Amino acid sequence: MNIKQAKEYIKDSVKLYLKKDGEGEYRIPVVRQRPIFLLGAPGIGKTAVMEQIAQELGIALVSYSMTHHTRQSALGLPFIAHKEYEGQAYDVSEYTMSEIIASVYDVMRASGIKEGILFLDEINCVSETLAPSMLQFLQYKVFGRHQVPDGWVIVTAGNPPEYNKSVREFDIVTLDRMKILEVEADYAVWKEYAKEKSLHTAITNYLDLKKEDFYQVETTVRGKNYITARGWEDLSAMILLYEEEGMKVEESLVEQYIRNPRVVKEFTAYYDLYQKYRKDYHIEAILTGNAPAEAGEKARKAGFDERLSLMGMLIDYVQHEIKDNIEKLDYISNVLVHMKALKNMLAQGDASADGMRDMLGRQIEGRQKGMEALQKAGSLSDREKRKQRNVIRFLSDCEKTLRMEGLPDGEAVLGFLREKYEEEVTAYKQETKATGEKLHYLFSFVEDTFGSGNEMLVLLTECTVNQDSAKFISMYGSEDYRRHNEEMMITERNDILMQQIEALDEGEGMF
Repeated sequence: MNIKQAKEYIKDSVKLYLKKDGEGEYRIPVVRQRPIFLLGAPGIGKTAVMEQIAQELGIALVSYSMTHHTRQSALGLPFIAHKEYEGQAYDVSEYTMSEIIASVYDVMRASGIKEGILFLDEINCVSETLAPSMLQFLQYKVFGRHQVPDGWVIVTAGNPPEYNKSVREFDIVTLDRMKILEVEADYAVWKEYAKEKSLHTAITNYLDLKKEDFYQVETTVRGKNYITARGWEDLSAMILLYEEEGMKVEESLVEQYIRNPRVVKEFTAYYDLYQKYRKDYHIEAILTGNAPAEAGEKARKAGFDERLSLMGMLIDYVQHEIKDNIEKLDYISNVLVHMKALKNMLAQGDASADGMRDMLGRQIEGRQKGMEALQKAGSLSDREKRKQRNVIRFLSDCEKTLRMEGLPDGEAVLGFLREKYEEEVTAYKQETKATGEKLHYLFSFVEDTFGSGNEMLVLLTECTVNQDSAKFISMYGSEDYRRHNEEMMITERNDILMQQIEALDEGEGMF
């Protein structure tokens, strides 16, 4: 299965493991909650998937790599305990709490979140001294004498032996206590992730052209050549910083992340072409309806690779703006919740300016604590973090201004807050209009330049499968999308009918 399918399976399993009966007991007893073993090549996104699951379920996440753990750190340190029974004193050996188990308690204490995922990576690379203890842990969730707290689901991961010399193959007894998911690299799935994370378009465009270069591990006479999803993501982050600083991206940078000489050369060459295309085609001019005539003419004469790269740049530009727009809508919706709470407070009779300001301060503090709790639990996504920070920034700016203004009563305070909120809404509407216009100009350019060819199909597909684009079009509409989508559906139905007619004609000749 691919990593997206594995994610949904793990997510469903976690939800079922955490399901309780009417008495508050977990429906599946601890001894029957088989840990999940995610087996796959390195760098395909196993850890990233666990973060996404925790964020989506609103539970905590504790991650550990087992490669550095010794018996002492995993099971605890021994100490002598003095005990007495019926007047008889005696000494026994006991163990301190496992570092791993202690981390779970630390996260619960810091975040207030009582359920979560304990993710143990490289579990099949544990030291020889620790291996015998793994069977007990996988069945009973116990390290040493300390058990993983109830409400914590164990998910493990590891690499197949061909990728890691440190791998110790589990015996049947151990494997029979786990749910095993074998995961393979899948570019189409990773591309969705890359879009969400705003990875550099040059990388996704290159991989659209050469999907075989997404993930490779091979042995040559010179040693190991390898390309991983992690490598592409890390390279993207560095390229974006290089561009910010006006630094030149060269092979010496690319080869630090992509360990394959051929792909290093080909991607670096493509990146240079990508920069040239971005300049030659005047991307921003196209999306404001001011495309120079030569841009369309050049695109019509361009080869397949160049046209696909151009489409990638145009679509990425618009989708980035759509994503920002959808995120701002989420932010404004959250601000509105606070505005309504303040309005209700005023309606209930507390009309003092100080009372309103204090309420605003409590709202800010509540937001900050909520964000910090999610962060400590390891379940705060980048998108959620941006939203929370924007809401806190808006409320804090309002509170600061209110304390300086000294408004006379609650009505005046609410009027001020309403004015600030409406300013945000007005700005959002203006941005929404501008984004909608860019989407229109994108469709117009593709239609004028390529007609209803493959380029239009690529555009329609991207608008449909991208969650933010689909949401934006659903909320605000797009006549261009609707019209071309209907045309494509009619063409597809006609093609199916023609195939059926041809099949009938062939059938007549057989009788």
